[in-house]
Amino acid sequence: MELQNLTATALSAKIRAGETTAREAVLCVFDRIAEKEELLHCYVTLDKEGALKRADEIQEKIESGELTGPLAGVPVAIKDNLCTKGMPTTCSSKILGNFVPTFSAQAVEDLEAAGAVILGKTNMDEFAMGSTTETSAFGVTRNPHNPEHVPGGSSGGSAAAVAAGECFFALGSDTGGSIRQPAAYCGVVGMKPTYGTVSRYGLIAYGSSLDQIGPLTKDVTDCAAVLSLIATHDKKDSTSVERKDTDFMSALQADVRGMKIGIPRDYFGEGLDPEVKSAVLAAAETLKERGAEVEEFDLSLVEYAIPAYYTIAAAEASSNLERFDGIKYGYRTPEYEGLHNMYKKTRSEGFGAEVKRRIMLGSFVLSSGYYDAYYLKALRVKALIKKAFDDAFAKYDLILGPVAPTTAPKLGDSLADPIKMYLGDIYTIAVNLAGLPGISVPCGKDKNGLPIGVQLIGDCFQEKKLLTAAYTYEQAVGGFQIGKE
Repeated sequence: MELQNLTATALSAKIRAGETTAREAVLCVFDRIAEKEELLHCYVTLDKEGALKRADEIQEKIESGELTGPLAGVPVAIKDNLCTKGMPTTCSSKILGNFVPTFSAQAVEDLEAAGAVILGKTNMDEFAMGSTTETSAFGVTRNPHNPEHVPGGSSGGSAAAVAAGECFFALGSDTGGSIRQPAAYCGVVGMKPTYGTVSRYGLIAYGSSLDQIGPLTKDVTDCAAVLSLIATHDKKDSTSVERKDTDFMSALQADVRGMKIGIPRDYFGEGLDPEVKSAVLAAAETLKERGAEVEEFDLSLVEYAIPAYYTIAAAEASSNLERFDGIKYGYRTPEYEGLHNMYKKTRSEGFGAEVKRRIMLGSFVLSSGYYDAYYLKALRVKALIKKAFDDAFAKYDLILGPVAPTTAPKLGDSLADPIKMYLGDIYTIAVNLAGLPGISVPCGKDKNGLPIGVQLIGDCFQEKKLLTAAYTYEQAVGGFQIGKE
């Protein structure tokens, strides 16, 4: 089997057994990048020289017995909103086009400590605001399954890179579905952990109460391995939770007997593509055949999640993005008259249309006279959504539903209709509002060969239940599919 068709954990096992080397793995990936990248455009920054140097250093540590973990020597791609020391971190925005951090995000440091080899930074929707990876200042990323279609977003570059074999796994961030939706569109596994599980230190913020870093991988085993490494307590992040149960590999058991799974009727109504519906319900049936109890229930409040999310996320974005003003770092307009004009021109030229739209929306809902009418009301809805999930999890171990209403749309379709793009997040955003963990697992393809994902949602800190159910399903349908096609 060619190296590129191995999972991350299988590759690391071969490196540790002396059957291949970290350098060979890096070279294999760069051969793939040379073959695919011009068409797909998964990356905004690549560091071949640095990756090879790092691979040699790690190889020595593996051979000396210093590094023995499940991802030692494995090449990884990092979403471009996670700071990487000495490597540009742009958020795919013109305003941060020349920004090179002096430190790395905690999640990146955790991976490096475990012996992962960073290849470069993946393309994304500008400041993670979008669902298609078309709002990037550096051009669009295409779906490896059909380059005329989007890979999803905002972690579209990360998902596409994993699906195309341009890395063995990747990190993304999820504010309203930005890991799970591109994972579904690209036919890979993507997980958004419970809020606070992975340190947000070094993640350039979009919506601070919603953002969470997570893995995009070829299969569920890799997902558990990555999560075990990055779920570390970090004093530098005030929202970081100290967890004792971070050996997620222990959850990889193909056994869901006695597990109760609820299917919200609200998720299967108007707007859901029939092919997506049948694939997701077939996945539920597979878990039922394996011993899970599956039943339908009413989750309620689903239709209120989108307005609440876009009010809260935009409000937090307008505050978080105030710091990008052209003074200390980043882009500054070359010609201006006075300080006020410099701010105005820098931000007008530096931000793209979608980012400006959300900053203005956020500034509006936080402004005097509208704060109570919109922002406070959205926070109350957020609390009600959390209660609805709490009530559901009092009865069920997991909730199962679609990731997105359709498969990946064609390039240009979503940008032409922003409201339609926002509505595409209807099944993912409530998970972020409630701080819950969710995972997307491939569950088939539509008639055009585009992947479909099934979403499993768990209660807070119940990632192990998610991984057990996802692993059971994956094993039932024949293990991971990338490289078999």
